Amino acid sequence: MKVKQIMTNPVVAVAMDDSLGKVKRIFEDTHFHHLLVVDDEKLMGVISDRDLLKALSPRIGTPAETSADLAILDRRAHQIMTRKLISLDDSASVKDAVDIFNQHSISCIPIVNKDRKPVGIVSWRDIMQELGKVTNNRG
Repeated sequence: MKVKQIMTNPVVAVAMDDSLGKVKRIFEDTHFHHLLVVDDEKLMGVISDRDLLKALSPRIGTPAETSADLAILDRRAHQIMTRKLISLDDSASVKDAVDIFNQHSISCIPIVNKDRKPVGIVSWRDIMQELGKVTNNRG
């Protein structure tokens, strides 16, 4: 089975210079766990919801928030994104994705085409859901 059969697409991406405020709103609105960061439609990085939580002050949105806390929302996506990417070509197999998850401490794999443009994203959850379907069908 190919990763393109189980990947989430279309992807939600932000630009390198998009603010963390925008990133925060997208996470809140979509309930996704990862956003891809692109420049000229090419994959440059990934931001997880955990990356964002580490960057933000826990006081944002509370009566204790300060102007310094709010200023963090003006930082840019490229400042907190993961740059050392592990991605797969859209022709890769699910086994290739499983091997990557087993070898690296990551929670998603961006799927790109030959031009490095993101076409999807696979998380370990996607693989577990597919495994559950296969297991259920065997009864």
